[in-house]
Amino acid sequence: MAGNTYGTLFRLTTFGESHGKAIGGIIDGCPSGIELDMEAIQYELERRKPGQSKIVTQRKEPDTVDFLSGIFEGKTTGTPIGFQIVNTNQKSKDYSHIKDTYRPSHADYTYDKKYGNRDYRGGGRSSARETASRVVAGAIAQQFLKDIKIYSYTSAVGDLVMDTPYQELDFSKIDSNDVRCPDSAFAKAFTEKIKVTKKAGDTVGGVITCVIQNVPVGLGEPVFDKLHAELGKAMLSINAVKGFEYGSGFAGAQMNGSDHNDIFNADGSTKTNLSGGLQGGISNGMDIYFKVAFKPVATIMQKQDTINSDGDVVEMQGKGRHDPCVVPRAVPIVDAMTAIVLADFVLRDKSVRL
Repeated sequence: MAGNTYGTLFRLTTFGESHGKAIGGIIDGCPSGIELDMEAIQYELERRKPGQSKIVTQRKEPDTVDFLSGIFEGKTTGTPIGFQIVNTNQKSKDYSHIKDTYRPSHADYTYDKKYGNRDYRGGGRSSARETASRVVAGAIAQQFLKDIKIYSYTSAVGDLVMDTPYQELDFSKIDSNDVRCPDSAFAKAFTEKIKVTKKAGDTVGGVITCVIQNVPVGLGEPVFDKLHAELGKAMLSINAVKGFEYGSGFAGAQMNGSDHNDIFNADGSTKTNLSGGLQGGISNGMDIYFKVAFKPVATIMQKQDTINSDGDVVEMQGKGRHDPCVVPRAVPIVDAMTAIVLADFVLRDKSVRL
């Protein structure tokens, strides 16, 4: 299996399966001399871990990261940073009923056909548990980025959409509720929506908005490595993501150029920011903002028709512990992948300017 590494200069390779002994990764290219705040890294894992509230999966994993290399006396050495997170709360028997059955809208069928076998215990390598390794790398990247600030939050759950401009939100309130929405009224509505959906044995999708502030001018490497293209790739690599848009996004397709153009101020900033902080694939110094759409979790506690490995139509029903909505736990994953992308481009920009 290829495709386990992301990045050009700041590179993350992840390993492990949902029900294996451990998951982990190797970060290559991280500059030396960065004093790491280990509590901050663990805090990001706490934000992603299962069992943190009543609206997420009740799998209980401490998700404690153990660094194996690349750090000495609390600082990065410039050598590969190896780490692992031991799995401690697997219930593999919960998946025995799908050993020979393909779950609808999962990777079961495609993995089996591509590789000739699959780890049916929670999806193995296709499980979203792999994203914990991304959160570790992203937390380190955020400490490397220093002044660049990344804020991701839940902006929609199902058909409930918070359309408040991000400039009017208090980002310090993102973690003040289980659903990670900075607007208390919408947070309450989102939470209730998830609870009702869970009670019905169903799941619901949602949207995460990300805002990046204090980005310097000049990040991005056209033609094929535009900054927004890499952000899109990073977001679409996250489990359950179905869509990505930045700036005006699809709404921009309904506008005239006279309304859509961002007119310059004398200092190079723009009066509006429908470009989303990016022009020609390069950051222009304005806020970068984008949205990421997540589908409903595919495992539902309702009976469905599907097929087995023999091609027979069979009936199945989800079992075990699953998220009724992935969005609350995906917020730190969006933060992490954003930080990894930016760290990579900051290093690439430095190499160009040297």
